[in-house]
Amino acid sequence: MTTQALLRKEDETTLKPTPQITVVGSTHMDFVGYVERFPEPGETVIGHGFATSPGGKGANQAVAIARLGAKAHFISKVGTDFVGDTLFENLRKEGISIENVERDHRASSGVALIYVNSSGENTIAVAPGVDHLIEPQDIEAAERTLENSKVVLAQLEIPTRTVEFAMMFAKRRDKLSLLNPAPATPLRPEVFRSVDVLTPNRVELETFTGRTTLTDQDLSEAALTLVEKGVEYVVVTLGSRGAMVVTRSEHMVVPSYRVDVVDTVGAGDAFNGALAVALSMGEGVFESVRFANLVASFKVTKRGAQTGLPTLKQVVEFSEVKGLGGIPKSLLALL
Repeated sequence: MTTQALLRKEDETTLKPTPQITVVGSTHMDFVGYVERFPEPGETVIGHGFATSPGGKGANQAVAIARLGAKAHFISKVGTDFVGDTLFENLRKEGISIENVERDHRASSGVALIYVNSSGENTIAVAPGVDHLIEPQDIEAAERTLENSKVVLAQLEIPTRTVEFAMMFAKRRDKLSLLNPAPATPLRPEVFRSVDVLTPNRVELETFTGRTTLTDQDLSEAALTLVEKGVEYVVVTLGSRGAMVVTRSEHMVVPSYRVDVVDTVGAGDAFNGALAVALSMGEGVFESVRFANLVASFKVTKRGAQTGLPTLKQVVEFSEVKGLGGIPKSLLALL
């Protein structure tokens, strides 16, 4: 059945509230160079393109959430420099609530230096600037926003103590806490008990567990050690394969979709933003991961960490044209 037919079957007299999601994380400017191959140490290579675009895992995920129809609130900082001006205006333009985004004069705005090769792979170096000045008191100052949110989503591009505080703050208020542990940074063991959904990739999973993951069994066993520490769901992202969901009682790989890859920058952020939206609409974790895979698949067909992020309408059209499915019926209410 087409999306239009499903929408006609919805009760048009029933207004469903827009889910509210708070993202705690970084925002910085991406400087992206496109090259045939990555340079070796000490080598210079000639590229074939350059672009600047707003980025940062936190901002990317907030944009993903907003474009998919949910209300995104953002706790972050930008500098008082020209980069900060651009970043602040971009968040406003995307419809993200910026009540808790502070202009901080103590450091520069964050920047990321990115190379993308001809296969769509990327390498990234980040100079965080004010991203590293986001403190636990910034979370406390946003208490009213957090109270009104269904999901709290964070990453590890800001100080670990702030992320740990945010996860525990959310858990105490019965919010669904979602942590994208990138880049992998050691966390206090007790923090895992405050994380409902953890979304490491293979490398991050190995870093957190100290285990090598050559097979799916290795992956599930490594993820299970994090479940035993208190995480309810570990969702291991596997790139083009999809993602493995691991719980205390089961594990399963949710496959992704075959597409022509253009740019993988921001694919993980598309995945995490979409996962947060589906979970906020009451979808189960497996169905939410299936939707997140679909959104990430769309993203890798487009250039740019943020510019390549789709709207919900684009995802629906992409799914229908490709015959992919993967759109939970509850999300159609956000169109």
